[in-house]
Amino acid sequence: MPNLAAYHPQVVHFVIALGLLGVLLRVISLLGKGSWLNPAAATLLILAAGAAVVAQQSGTDAHGPVERVPGAREAVQSHEDWGKRTRNVLLAVGALELFGLLLATRGAGKVIRGASALVGIGAAVCIYEAGEHGGDLVYNYAGGIGLRSGDQADVKHLLVAGLYHEARFARDSGRAEEAARLTDELLLLQPDDPTVRFLAIESKLRDRKDPQGALTDLAQMKVPADDPRLATRYGLLTSQALVAAGLTDSARAVLTALAQRFPQSQTVKTALEKLKP
Repeated sequence: MPNLAAYHPQVVHFVIALGLLGVLLRVISLLGKGSWLNPAAATLLILAAGAAVVAQQSGTDAHGPVERVPGAREAVQSHEDWGKRTRNVLLAVGALELFGLLLATRGAGKVIRGASALVGIGAAVCIYEAGEHGGDLVYNYAGGIGLRSGDQADVKHLLVAGLYHEARFARDSGRAEEAARLTDELLLLQPDDPTVRFLAIESKLRDRKDPQGALTDLAQMKVPADDPRLATRYGLLTSQALVAAGLTDSARAVLTALAQRFPQSQTVKTALEKLKP
């Protein structure tokens, strides 16, 4: 059987959508409203059962590298257990729906559809729990992030994101030295990225309290004149470094020129307002 790991994110969303909507339609169908509800609910739930099989297998294929990440094993196993429960319960629902279709013209059909609705509610709970644990694995443990394509560049993106967020967290927590170290690591990874260079200059200004060093680094940067985003960031950082160096008049002049170039920028206007004498 082919490895389905790369398709896990797509397939699980089919399970969620088909399963939850199918259960909802099945419950509503028991009220006797709309003859189309019975075949619609049956179709969705049978498809959800098939998708759950593929989702569980693709999750099993994907879990190896994720489970080896330090600290992630318990989260992976919990998600996997709920995935198996979801598959099993949806298979039971799918089987009931098939029987219900076979016995649609008999009195037993309604009883089977009622049983499917009850088991379907349990399936909905399992779908929610599997999704909840999957979200916990992805967002709290970065499970699978950067691994899907097999491209090393994607793993690098993961490292860049981790360094960026951890540096900001360290700064907000008052650990300026740690924030500066992490930003230095980020700059080593992406030395030619102007956004990263701005982050390094900001760190020199805020974490190391070195406005002269920040101004020196800014002077060495070449920012495209036709890029408003970079030009604005460059001007704002320059003004902040000048203020930190005690050159408020120079900072005001920089912001005034920037406001003339980009009159729609509210950020520049706000910064200039703060420097009004």
